[in-house]
Amino acid sequence: MTDRVFDVDDLSATARLAAVLAASARPGDLLALWGDLGSGKTALARALIRARTGDPDEEVPSPTFTLLQVYDGADGVPVFHYDLYRLERPEDVWELDLEDALASGVTLIEWPERLGSLLPVDRLDVRLEEVAGDPSGPARQITLSPRGAWTSRMKEIDDHAAG
Repeated sequence: MTDRVFDVDDLSATARLAAVLAASARPGDLLALWGDLGSGKTALARALIRARTGDPDEEVPSPTFTLLQVYDGADGVPVFHYDLYRLERPEDVWELDLEDALASGVTLIEWPERLGSLLPVDRLDVRLEEVAGDPSGPARQITLSPRGAWTSRMKEIDDHAAG
């Protein structure tokens, strides 16, 4: 498994990476968004959803209180956006139709650690971290870590990022 690390200076750089991930995503894919509060998870999810729907003005509220928002992808594949910060128990995720999401759509999960052992093995971990140090350097680093079936697909992401 080879991680990919991207330095992102601003929201437009985050949106460019999100567009690469959106172009690589297939039905049944899970992208687990890891990071502290304010690290940019929702911004990345918002940009990815806008890229998948083909609508740069798509309203994408954070599902912090609703726990789930669903969007129609431009290709007919739904995008499921979960924010599990307020999930009380990992088992409660089944009430949010996670099984259907994983079977039929592209699934984004903020706060995936709330799932504990229920977090699927086949996923792309997307870790967002603020970078300390030189104020003229990148504001964040986004690390992509493939798990399970994703390990064989990193070349596809590299190709999208290069093209």
